[in-house]
Amino acid sequence: MAEQQAREDVSFLGTFQESDAIREDLLETFPFDSPAQRIETETAEFSAVCPFSGLPDYATLTITYYPTGKKCVELRSLKYYITSYRNVGIYQEEATARIRNDLEAVLECPVEVKTRYNTRGGFDTLCIEGALPPAYEALQEGALQENRSTTT
Repeated sequence: MAEQQAREDVSFLGTFQESDAIREDLLETFPFDSPAQRIETETAEFSAVCPFSGLPDYATLTITYYPTGKKCVELRSLKYYITSYRNVGIYQEEATARIRNDLEAVLECPVEVKTRYNTRGGFDTLCIEGALPPAYEALQEGALQENRSTTT
């Protein structure tokens, strides 16, 4: 795996890996047929390395999707995939987009990814990549209404 030197003035922080170290091949899915179910997975354990400063970036990562591709991501594999970012030099915005692209490829459905990074230099950063089409929200609401009518 290729490594990149941190900026000269912070070279004491060492080197970090390039984005080819991200292991999207670790992502696994399992069959699931409930397209109206909204799935939201969250972890406060996402980390990568800022390629500008060489310092770690920590974030809460939220992944939301409706399994219209008839698949769910297997959580152990997701944990391993997310952990593969730990030593990678990648900008916050790029990491958010990459996670979305990788998940959409394996799940075969729209995915929304949010990363809320810990405060750095007095700035809070929230990156949002992708959006769930309004039709899915309506589909979920319809399923909720149907469920309410059958239980009353």
